[in-house]
Amino acid sequence: MAKQDYYELLGVSKGADADEIKKAYRKLAMQYHPDRNPDDKAAEQKFKDANEAYEVLKDDEKRAAYDRFGHAAFEQGGPGGPGGFGGGFEGGFGGGFADIFEEMFGGGGFGGGRGRGGQEQSGRGSDLRFNMDITLEDAFTGKSTEIRVPGSVVCDTCHGSGAKPGTEPVTCSTCGGHGRIRSQQGFFTVERTCPSCHGLGKVIKDPCRACSGTGRVHKDKTLSVNIPAGVEDGTRIRLSGEGEAGLRGAPTGDLYIFLSIRPHRIFQREGANIYVRVPVPMTTAALGGSVEVPTVDGSRARINIPAGTQNAQQFRLRGKGMSVLRSSSRGDMFVELGVETPVNLTKRQKELMEEFREAGGDAQKHSPESGGFFSKVKEIWEDLNN
Repeated sequence: MAKQDYYELLGVSKGADADEIKKAYRKLAMQYHPDRNPDDKAAEQKFKDANEAYEVLKDDEKRAAYDRFGHAAFEQGGPGGPGGFGGGFEGGFGGGFADIFEEMFGGGGFGGGRGRGGQEQSGRGSDLRFNMDITLEDAFTGKSTEIRVPGSVVCDTCHGSGAKPGTEPVTCSTCGGHGRIRSQQGFFTVERTCPSCHGLGKVIKDPCRACSGTGRVHKDKTLSVNIPAGVEDGTRIRLSGEGEAGLRGAPTGDLYIFLSIRPHRIFQREGANIYVRVPVPMTTAALGGSVEVPTVDGSRARINIPAGTQNAQQFRLRGKGMSVLRSSSRGDMFVELGVETPVNLTKRQKELMEEFREAGGDAQKHSPESGGFFSKVKEIWEDLNN
C-alpha cells in the first residue's frame, strides 16, 4: 500500500512554513493521541503517521530530501537509509510529539532524558516554621535569644544511616541503586520513585533499634537566634540545615523564623519612621512653651512649641526614628500635637474664659481656621438663596 503524501497527511501545502506545519501537527497529535483514543488501532496508526510526517517536514535537510525523492529518500538504500539521514521512526513518537508536549506542558517527561539535571534528592527533611513575637524596642536595637524547636535530629546510634551499628545499607535490588524505576505504558516511558527503597537507592536489612531504620529520632533542640536591628513585621529569618533531619542521612531541612512585632503603647511605625501623638494644654499651644517627648531609643527629646500652634500640627525630629536594616542610619520621628480643651474648670477659670470671650477671643483673627470655615459656609448659603 502506497504511503500517503506527508503534506496531504498533515493538511498543509508544499510551501507551508515551519509554524504552519507545527500547528497542523499539533492539532492531529492531540486529536489522535492514544490517551484520548484507548484501544483504537486506527487512531493509533494516524497518530504514528502524523508523527512520522512531522519528523521529516520539521527538519530542513530531511524536508529537502523528501521534496526531491519522496518516500524513497528514507527507504533502505535511499538518502535516509544506511549512510543517509537515518533515524527511522520505530519509536512510535519521539522527537515530534516530545517537542509539542514540552512546548505545551513544560517538558521533562519522555524517558527521563529531559529532567531537571539529575535525580531529585529523596528523603530530605521537612522545613520548619517558628513564629516569634518581639517588641518594637527589640526591632530597634536587635536581639540575641534562644528558641526551643521540636522536631527530629540525626540518630546518634546509627549516625543517620538507619542500619544497626556494625552493618550498612545495601544497594536496592529493585532499582539497582538509582532510586527510580522505569516502565513502558503504551508509547510512554514512565519514571517513578522506587517503591522498595523510596528513592534512596539503598535498603536496610537490619534496622537500627533506636530509630527503627529511619536514621532520625524525635528530639527538641535549642538554637541561638540573632535578630538584626531594623527588622520589620513579617521578616523571615532562615536557618539553613536546622529543620527536620533527613531520612537515612538525606539532607536536613531548613528552619524559617517569622517575626511579628507587637503593637507599642504610644509609638506607631511606618517603615523606618516613628509617629507619636503628644497631648498639650490649650494654654501652651496658645502662648507657646516646650514639651518633652520619649524616643524609641529610650532617651528624651525636647520640642519648642511656638505660640499659636494648632491641633494636629506635626514636628519632625530627624534621625530619631527606627534603625534601618543593614545600615547605620535611622529614620525620623514625627510628633503630632493634640491640643486639649480644658475640663473641670474652677469658677475663677470660667470667669477668665468669659472675660476672654467678651474681649473678642472668639474673633476670626484669633481663630483663623474656624473663621475661614464659617466664611465659606456663609458664601454657600448666599449662593443657594440667590
